[in-house]
Amino acid sequence: MGLISGILMGVLFGIALMVAWNRMMSYRADKRASKAVDIKLLSTLNRDDIKKLCGDNFPDWMSFPVFEQVKWLNKHLSKLWPYIADAGEAIIKETVEPLLEDYRPPGITSLKFSKLSLGTVAPKIEGIRVQSLKEGQITMDIDLRWGGDPNIVLGVEAALVASIPIQLKDLQVFTVLRTIFQLTDEIPCISAVVVALRCIPKPRIDYTLKDVGGSLTALPGISDMIDDTVNSIVTDALQWPHRIVVPIGGTPVDTSELELKPEGKLMVTVLKASDLKNMEFIGKSDPYVRLHIRPIFKMKTRVLDDNLNPVWNETFELISEDKETQSLILEVLDEDIGQDKRLGIAKLTLAELEPETSKEIELRLLPSLDMLTIKDKKDRGTLFIQVSYHQFNKEEQLAALEEEKRTLEERKKLRESGAINSTMDAVDGAVSMAGSGAGLVGSGIGAGVGLVGSGLGAVSSGISKAGKFMGRTITGHTGASRRRVNSTSAADHLVSENSVEKPRPSA
Repeated sequence: MGLISGILMGVLFGIALMVAWNRMMSYRADKRASKAVDIKLLSTLNRDDIKKLCGDNFPDWMSFPVFEQVKWLNKHLSKLWPYIADAGEAIIKETVEPLLEDYRPPGITSLKFSKLSLGTVAPKIEGIRVQSLKEGQITMDIDLRWGGDPNIVLGVEAALVASIPIQLKDLQVFTVLRTIFQLTDEIPCISAVVVALRCIPKPRIDYTLKDVGGSLTALPGISDMIDDTVNSIVTDALQWPHRIVVPIGGTPVDTSELELKPEGKLMVTVLKASDLKNMEFIGKSDPYVRLHIRPIFKMKTRVLDDNLNPVWNETFELISEDKETQSLILEVLDEDIGQDKRLGIAKLTLAELEPETSKEIELRLLPSLDMLTIKDKKDRGTLFIQVSYHQFNKEEQLAALEEEKRTLEERKKLRESGAINSTMDAVDGAVSMAGSGAGLVGSGIGAGVGLVGSGLGAVSSGISKAGKFMGRTITGHTGASRRRVNSTSAADHLVSENSVEKPRPSA
């Protein structure tokens, strides 16, 4: 009897234990499922939502990194760097060296790489963010840091100066790369790569210049010239929306969809300026306005002598490739013997403009766009402009692209012929018609290229205004007036000017 009751009690206890175990497992499964739902909902919250839920108890250790860490990629990059550096040197030679020639400053006749080696130290990728995934295309932002040991030597030539080899040392690059991969079915699965520098944060490129077998004093201002050239190339050719398109693989591919295209046209009428700063010891400044969206397509108004409240009423057409990121830069300068002086500069963000709407704007002139480095923060006057923006359709876009290419080729021809020193030189884009007050719009180089003649070498540049008066008096007696080259097509012709600016008839 005791055996039977013991067996019965053991069976009942075992059944009870199994039931309890099953209920506990079921309870834990329901708990995990409920927690998984909560975690899934929590993963959809952003930083602000979590701050609202947590209040003052938001933990400091909680973070939402924008870029994903890729330490594994840096290890592979270090191993592959010798091969990547070789390919990078070839790409830089092919794409950047022509830009050095296009953007070289006036006074330098040749600017190219004498030596180019990216060294043995690989860049470090701080993180990667996938911006978009589209069919056949991946867009990534790569946070890049590079403090390498490259050997970069520039060969700089100027008139009457032998070639000066200048080395870029202690190069450091801090930037975010916008990279677009165009995908294909064939190995290596990528047919082309688009590379550009993001505008925000602003790319930072630090370096020092050292003369190699020459002297930087042989060409005064060479450091500033190279700095300006690097700045212009980064801003106008490498910074988004501008980009470099690199085909990959042996099979030719269509990269037209990846290339930058004109997006719209900006009509700018430079009306007048008021209360300009006088930069002369004798008399008044001779102001003109230089304007651009891209530095390589600079345009300018005519010069008005001895006038601190000039009225131009000149209209210009400028092409925009990306309205959301580009800006219109307007710079008021004082024409002078030697180097023109800046009277003031202003910036207008194109994103502020509504398409097909004409708007009159007053711009306060500043000594510099970077006011942190300027001690003299006094008012430089006001510039009055009228602007309207037109969005291109497909046909207008293609026509503008061809016109842009033609204009650039025209500038290169003028540079090769000696009519302008550099493709970066500003050109006259409009001519005011006397009496009617209407502006004759010049597209591209259509209305001509302004050149200031050297006049007479004996004119002193110590006192700019006195020198200018002396030059005019002497040249008036000798019959040699200032010359202005006006290019309405590939053919160039000279138009002489008097000391007082006069309206020029349209060709």
